[in-house]
This record gives sequence, structure tokens and C-alpha cells, in this order.
Amino acid sequence: MKNKILFVVCLLFGLMFINAGLNKFFNYMPVPEDMPEELMKLFSAFMAIGWLLPLVGFAEILGGILIIIPKTRALGAVVIFPVMIGIILTNTVELSGMPIALALFAVNLWIIYENRHKYAPMVTK
Repeated sequence: MKNKILFVVCLLFGLMFINAGLNKFFNYMPVPEDMPEELMKLFSAFMAIGWLLPLVGFAEILGGILIIIPKTRALGAVVIFPVMIGIILTNTVELSGMPIALALFAVNLWIIYENRHKYAPMVTK
């Protein structure tokens, strides 16, 4: 039962990141009208760096695909982790998105915890 729940959560998590990554390339989700000026400045700065959003989008798509596949889930969680840190830090500017960001971060940490045995060779002597 636990494996089925983990698979469904990882499937939804992965699909959310694939969607977010694809949006960075195709811009099909509209920007909210009531976005604070501080966040608009932040996103304008991100867009001014021409390679940053495609890189983040690629990491989100790759990480989302890797998380959906059980065999590569541990690698996907590591790929998504820095993106999640960026999401958390971005949401400190406008706190309305923080609950979903923290929920996604918790899922990412849960995936990392469930696959901790796969990371052990990296940290053992």
C-alpha cells in the first residue's frame, strides 16, 4: 500500500514539474494580474539572464520524468532539490505560494528519505 501511495504522489509531483518546465519554454500559463511589483522585478531579472529559465525548465522536465520512473526516482529527487530551494526562496518575497511550495518540498524530502539507501555509497568511505 505504501508503494502505491508513493507512486501516485511521485506521479503527481513529477507531472507538476514537467508542466512547470514546459511552461518555461512555451509560456502557456498566464502570469497573475495581481503579482506584487517585487516579484515582477525578480522575474524580469531572471528573464534578463537568457540561459537561466531554459536551464531551470530543463531541470524541472528532467527531474519530473526521473521522479515518475521508480528506478530513477532517487536521481530525480536530487535534480529537483536545487529547484525546490529556489522555489522556497522565491516564495519568501510573496508568501501566498509558500504552503504549496512547502508541501512540494516535503514530498521531495520524503522521496529522498525513501531512497536514502541509494545515496549511501556517495557518503561512505
